Amino acid sequence: MFGNLGASEILIIVLVVLLLFGAKKIPELAQGIGKGMREFKKALREVEDDIKSIDNIEDKDNKGDKS
Repeated sequence: MFGNLGASEILIIVLVVLLLFGAKKIPELAQGIGKGMREFKKALREVEDDIKSIDNIEDKDNKGDKS
């Protein structure tokens, strides 16, 4: 998941995040990231559903034209 990052690099990143945001802000930050990811996934599903429904409509139109 983290590519070529070792344990020491991950620990340094965590410490930097702690220093930058503080222990009290990290849960708020994680919650905001989680909400953003959920909204992004929801929007992505909606776009995929729209594309599928448009594709189905075009398939029905094409079948109707050929018959």
